Amino acid sequence: MVKVLEEETTTPSGIVLPETAKEKPQQGIVVAVGESLYEEESIPVEVGDKVMFAKFSGTEIKLEGEDPLILESTDILARIKD
Repeated sequence: MVKVLEEETTTPSGIVLPETAKEKPQQGIVVAVGESLYEEESIPVEVGDKVMFAKFSGTEIKLEGEDPLILESTDILARIKD
């Protein structure tokens, strides 16, 4: 389960983007990890890791006032180190 990180609404030059011009976010913070059926194909992640995932992957749910994303382990493209 991933908490999706929202994209910036202002460009570096100061232009404010309307909702219709924003792209779907592709990064998030892992908040829960279950067992993977595809161990050899998946990137190992732990709670707290920042990850990049496929644009239209996962299932959006409502949980305690938030909108986390449930992902398959194979939908995670990369683990991002800050």
